[in-house]
Formats: sequence, C-alpha cells, structure tokens
Amino acid sequence: MESFETLLAGSARAHGHLCPGQVVGVRMAMLGCELIGLDNPSQMPQIKKLVVYVEIDRCATDAIAYVTGVKLGRRSLKFLDNGIMAATFVNLETGVAYRIVSTESSRDLACEYAPGIDDIRQQQLEGYKNMPDHVLFNIMPVHVDVPVNDMPGPSRFKIRCESCGIMVRDKKEVLLNGRVLCRSCAYGAHYEPLQPNLQLKTA
Repeated sequence: MESFETLLAGSARAHGHLCPGQVVGVRMAMLGCELIGLDNPSQMPQIKKLVVYVEIDRCATDAIAYVTGVKLGRRSLKFLDNGIMAATFVNLETGVAYRIVSTESSRDLACEYAPGIDDIRQQQLEGYKNMPDHVLFNIMPVHVDVPVNDMPGPSRFKIRCESCGIMVRDKKEVLLNGRVLCRSCAYGAHYEPLQPNLQLKTA
C-alpha cells in the first residue's frame, strides 16, 4: 500500500479538498485493510476480496473509498445510514472482519497532538495525523455474514413489482399483504410525481 501522505493527497484531490475527515478516513481504511490482511486492496486480485460497510455519508467515506477502491457500482461499498463515523472491513476470502469507529474523544484531544495550532480545523487535521490508532479509533473484531444477494458480481436475482411494474434486483423487494412490491410502493417514495412518465421523442 502507498504511504499515508501519498494516499491523503490523492484522497483530497478526489474529494475536492483536504479536511480532518479525509485524515480520519485514510487512516481508518489503511488500518482496516491491514487488520484483514490486504495490502493492495484497490488492485486485482485483492479488489475481489474486499467489502466495506460505511455508516455515514461524510468526508471520511470518500477517503475510505479512495484508499480501498470499493465502489457502490461494484457492490463492494455498502452504505448503512446510521450517522456514525464508522466502517467495517470484510475479507471475503478469509472471513476476517473489523469494525472501526472514530472516537468522539479524539476531537478534544487534538490540541494535545497538535500543540501551538489555534485554528480548530487545522488543529484537528494535524492532531488526527499524529494520534495513535487506539486514541483515534475504537477497534473491534466482528463477524459479518454477507448475504449472497449482497455479494459483488452480476445480479443473481430479479423480480417485477406487482404495483408499478419496475424490475427489482438483488432481493430488495418487499412482500406486503401477499404482494411483491418495490420499496417505494411498499413504504412510500422519496419523490412525488408531478405528471405521468414522459415518453421522450426521438429524432
């Protein structure tokens, strides 16, 4: 794996700016991969062995994705909307997995690891670089049973929603009152249609 400074610079470019969350995410990803025995996760053949569950949609997640190479479209990046600065790294080949959580105390301790810096953001950025892993993170070995329908690779399952007719893949359908439905039809959508589907005219 490349050095921390190299990965941090690349992650900041990919994310759009350098911030404390990038430092946390890069360090979290490097540690997670080390713990599960992967030293080059973004390249073949190791890229096929890794799944990462992230629990927040913040800066650190971009850094984790950059370092590890996991992607939503590759089905190796799993997003759990828990609002927690945490990630679980799973080696699919060995079953070894670790959940790493950024500690809240690290915010208050940043000044101890970056003395002489008054700007809070810059203090956190430098402090997070210097903290030992056990101060910056809570680290826990875990077991993750990745369902076959969540595994990377081509879609193995698909079924049509009985209400709207849209195809639902990877066993994400819902059985409600004896009907097979997509989640939007079962629980309500994140959008409200303003008019029926438009049929675009072709030239």
